[in-house]
Amino acid sequence: MPGPRSHVLHEATYRQLRDHRPTVAVLPWGATEAHGWHLPHGTDVIEATSLAEAAVDRAATQGAKVILLPAIPFGNNAQQQDQVATIHVSTTTALAILRDVTSSLMRQGIDRLVIVNGHGGNAFAPLVRDVMLETGATIVVVNLWQLCPEVMKTVFRDPGDHAGDLETSLMLHLAGDWVDMEQAGDGRAIPFAISEITQPGVWTPRPWSTTHPDTGSGDPRQATRDKGRVFFEAAVAAVATMLVAFSRATKGESPYL
Repeated sequence: MPGPRSHVLHEATYRQLRDHRPTVAVLPWGATEAHGWHLPHGTDVIEATSLAEAAVDRAATQGAKVILLPAIPFGNNAQQQDQVATIHVSTTTALAILRDVTSSLMRQGIDRLVIVNGHGGNAFAPLVRDVMLETGATIVVVNLWQLCPEVMKTVFRDPGDHAGDLETSLMLHLAGDWVDMEQAGDGRAIPFAISEITQPGVWTPRPWSTTHPDTGSGDPRQATRDKGRVFFEAAVAAVATMLVAFSRATKGESPYL
């Protein structure tokens, strides 16, 4: 059996961490929420963690000084609080978590953090701006569903934005035993009665259970394990390449311009 990986914090020994000090920490951040009738509540955590771990593994083999942190399993689910066992973390709580994690890393000489985000309700931009100002760290956010747009177009006719073809295909690839395709709904959406609030440039949160009766958004019924594999492999390659460059950079060079 292989020993503990020095680039995975849950596995690494303190001796490994002292001998192989990282410069970049990678933090998977998901959510715990309903994903249609057919996907597990932990879908966002599984996707973010799987992508982060595979990318860190690959980057480490290329010499990147990276460390994979344990995942944050809760996200912003303010509009899904009527759904059983859906856990909501407020923006102020998320800011406190990010601030404390980043401050801890900075004290130990780890000045770069990459958040691998698996949940569309997690809006990190203002949090990252504040924490970077306070700590001096450089923080990068990776939104899983925005990666590899050309691959996305080729693989998915309509990826959906929640428990649709993209997420279902990914989960078939990553944890197929936990996907119940016989229960999959059609992911249809009920439009707002006030159509004017859906025009470009106008936004309000969706009352999720009302606008998405099966809690999905996008039809999952054409999902396949192979489509999930193709997208996942492309996403891993893209993130790993970024981690290698991020790890090798020094102050005064990109990304510190």
